[in-house]
Amino acid sequence: MKTKLALAIAAALLTTACVSTTQSSNNTNNALQRIETVQLAANTNAVAGTELTMEKIMADQDWLGRSPENAYWMVSGEGILYQQKRAGSVLRDWYHLPLNGQAAHQVPLQQLHEYAYNDGIYNRDRSLLAYTFEGNIFVRDLAAGAVQQLTRDDARQSQLMFLTDGRLAYRQGNDFFAVDPRSGLTAQLASLVTRDAPQANTEAKDFIAREQIELIEFIQKERRDRTERFEQQQLLAKNNSSLAPQPFYLGKNKQIVAASLSPAGDKLVVAVTTPQSWRGEGDIMPDYVAEDGRVKARDVRRRVADAKPVEHTIMALELNTGTQTTYPYNTLPGYDDDVLAAVKEENYQAQGKTYSSEKKPRPITLLQDWGWSSGAFRWSDDGKHALVMLEAWDNKDRWIASFDFAASQLRSQHRLSDPAWINYTHNEFGFLPQSTTLWYQSEQDGYAHLYVKPLEGKERQLTRGNYVTEDPQVSADGVFIYFSGNKTHPGTYEIYRVATASGELFQLTELGGINNYKLSPAEDQLLITHSSALTPPELYRQSITANGSAERLTNTVSSEYLAIDWAAPQIVPIPSSQVNEPIYTRVYYPKDYQPNRAEKYPAVVFIHGAGYLQNAHSGWSNYQREFMFHSLLTEHGYVVLDLDYRGSKGYGRDWRTAVYRQMGTPEVEDLVDVVKWAGANANVDINRMGTYGGSYGGFLTFMALFKEPGLFKAGAALRPVSDWAHYNTGYTSNILNLPDDDPIAYRRSSPIYFTEGLRDKLLIISPMVDDNVFFQDSVRVVQRLIEHENINFETAIYPVEPHGFRQPSSWLDEYRRIFMLFEEHLK
Repeated sequence: MKTKLALAIAAALLTTACVSTTQSSNNTNNALQRIETVQLAANTNAVAGTELTMEKIMADQDWLGRSPENAYWMVSGEGILYQQKRAGSVLRDWYHLPLNGQAAHQVPLQQLHEYAYNDGIYNRDRSLLAYTFEGNIFVRDLAAGAVQQLTRDDARQSQLMFLTDGRLAYRQGNDFFAVDPRSGLTAQLASLVTRDAPQANTEAKDFIAREQIELIEFIQKERRDRTERFEQQQLLAKNNSSLAPQPFYLGKNKQIVAASLSPAGDKLVVAVTTPQSWRGEGDIMPDYVAEDGRVKARDVRRRVADAKPVEHTIMALELNTGTQTTYPYNTLPGYDDDVLAAVKEENYQAQGKTYSSEKKPRPITLLQDWGWSSGAFRWSDDGKHALVMLEAWDNKDRWIASFDFAASQLRSQHRLSDPAWINYTHNEFGFLPQSTTLWYQSEQDGYAHLYVKPLEGKERQLTRGNYVTEDPQVSADGVFIYFSGNKTHPGTYEIYRVATASGELFQLTELGGINNYKLSPAEDQLLITHSSALTPPELYRQSITANGSAERLTNTVSSEYLAIDWAAPQIVPIPSSQVNEPIYTRVYYPKDYQPNRAEKYPAVVFIHGAGYLQNAHSGWSNYQREFMFHSLLTEHGYVVLDLDYRGSKGYGRDWRTAVYRQMGTPEVEDLVDVVKWAGANANVDINRMGTYGGSYGGFLTFMALFKEPGLFKAGAALRPVSDWAHYNTGYTSNILNLPDDDPIAYRRSSPIYFTEGLRDKLLIISPMVDDNVFFQDSVRVVQRLIEHENINFETAIYPVEPHGFRQPSSWLDEYRRIFMLFEEHLK
C-alpha cells in the first residue's frame, strides 16, 4: 500500500471549515500530490446495529434526505433561495432561507414571480434587474424593491438584454422587441422570416404564361396595379417610423439555429441551416406497456450511421438599413484542411483502394457546448464587437472569431485543433466587462485553462498546471474570473479566483469534497453547494475575505441515513502499465478487512457510465444507489473498486482522448491493471472478481468479458451499447468519426464484433423503452450469442423503464439479480 494521506472531510460536516484567500502558485507540482492514497473520512454519526438492506438502498430516495437544488442568492444578498423535492412527489417547492438566523420557509405560489431572477440580467448601473418567469418578463427596481410585470401572455419571451440606451430587449419567437421599463412602450426591432422576400409579381414560369401576359391587357393591368401597391407599401415602411420594420427574409427551406441582438440595438447576428429531420422513417421504439393496452411505436433519434453533414451559414443583419451580409468561413485558418486524410487512407487501404487527399471547405457549425446557456454568439457591452464560437462538423477544430463589420468578414481570434476531437465542455468564452478583451477556456496545453486576449493583441494564459477549471464566472468589474478546480487533488474541487491582469491565483475554499458556487450580488460572498463522499449536497456560505470561514446553512440529510455505518472509500492512484499517469480508483474495504488474511477476498469492480465522467472523487456521487450497494457488498465480505478509466473526466485532454478510434481498448487495459493491483495490494483473490456497469459501463462490461476472458468470473452489463453505429451522432462521431469514414474504428470499438470471446458468466440487463441506448443493442448481442451456442449468459428485461430507471421495484429487481450473480460465482 502507498502512504495514506488523511483528508479532512467529516462525513456529516457538522462543523464549519476554516478557509483563506491565500495566494496559490500556478506552478505547483501536482505530481507530488498525486502519488498518495487518500482515505476519506468515515461517518462519525453511525448508530451501531443499524441494518443496511437492499430494499432500503433501492427504495424511493427520499428516505436519505432531500438536498437543496438550484440554489441562488436573493438580490439583496440577505437570503438564499433554493428548491427542494416534495416528499413522495416528483414536484419541487421553492424555499427562502434568511441569513439572519430565521428558519427557511416555503415561497407561496402567488409570490414565485417575485423571486425567479436566478438567470436575471442587470442594466448598466445595476439599478434594475430583468428576468422571465413562466415566459413573461419582470423588472425589479433594486432601490425601491418594486417588481413590475411587462408582459402577460402565452408567447414566451426570452434572451433578455438591456440595451445601451436603457431599454430592455427580448426575443419572442423569431421577433425582437425593445421595451422602455419605465414607460412600458414597446417597439419591434426586427422580425426574422424563413421564406423568400415577397415580390409584387412573380416571373412567368413557362411559355404559356409568358404569352398570356403578352396578349391579355387585363392581366397586364392587374400586374401594374400590384406593382404600384407593393412599391407604395415599401415606401411607407421606409419613410414612416411609426410602422414596424420590414422583416428580414432569410430564404425558404431555412431553419434559424441562433440569433443574437447587439446591445446597441442596431445589429443581429444570425445562424441558419438547411432543415434536417431528427429521425428517419424507421427510427421507432415499441412501447409494450402503454396506457391504452396497445403497442405504441415511439419516435426515436436517428443513428450515427445515418447522419448527414450539417453546416450553418452566419449572417449579420443591419437593423437601420435592412441589409443582410453573409460571412464566409474562408478567413478561418484550416477551414479547408483534410483533417481525416490519415484515417481515410487507413480505411481505404484496408478495402484495397487508394485515397487521394484534397483541400476543400469543411462543414462548419456553431459550437454546441453541453453545459452552455448563453449560446455561441457573444457581444461586447457597447454592442460594437461580436464573437462567435464555431466548430468543424468533423469535430477536429474550434474557432473563436470576431466579426469585422466594416470588411464583412470573420477574423480568427483563436483556433483550437485536436487530432482526436474538440471537447464538448470547457468552452466558455466572452468579452471582459466594458472591454474589447476576450476571455476563454482552452485545452491547448493539455488541461482546460483560462486565457485572455485583446482583439488586436496576443493571448495570455491565466491558469496553468495539471488541473481543470470548471464553471468560470467573470466578476462584474472584470478584475477576476472565479472557477472551481481540482488543483489540490484530481478528485477534490475547491473554489478559486484568478486576476485577469496579473494571473495571480487565489484559493478561496478549503472544504475538501466537491464544491460548486454562486457569487453574491455584491460579489463579497460565496454560496457553496458542498458534498463529501458520504454526505449529499448541502448549502454553505463564505465571505470572500482573508481568513473567511464557511458556514453551513442547511441540514437536509435524514437521521436514518446518518445512522448507517457507510463504507468510506480510499482514493487510490493505481499505477498504469500503459501511461505515466495513475488510474484513480475508489476502493471500499470490508469493515473487518485484514490485509494479511489467509483467505483472500472476493472483489467487484464498478465501471461508471457516460465515458467522460468522473466518479473516483471525494464528493457525493451521482451514482448514489451504487455507492450504497458498494457498502452492502463490503458487509458481505467484498472489496469494491470504482475506477476512472482512460476517457474519464477531470484528468486532462490526453486522458480524455485516449479512447479515440479505440473505445474499449484502453479502458479494458486499465481494468486489467486494477485487477492486478487488487491481487497484489488489497489481498483480493483475482480468480473471484466480478464487474458491473451501466450504459458506457455496460459497454465496457461487454468488452472486458468478450476480449479478456478470465479477467472476471462474472459480469452484469446494464443498458449496454453493443454497436456504436447505432448510437447518436453528437457523442459517437466525436470519438469514432463517422462509420462511412472510419469503419475500422467502429469494428474495433463495438462489442458485437467480439461476442465469440465470452467464456464467463454474463447478465444482460436492458430497459425496453430506452431512447438513449436502444433495446435493440441487447437483442442483437443475444442473437449473436445464441448463434454461437453460448449458454453463459442470462437476460433481464424491464418493460416500462427508460435509460435511467424510475421505479423502485425495477431498481430492486435489477440489483438483487446483480448481487445473486456475484454471490453464486464469486463466493
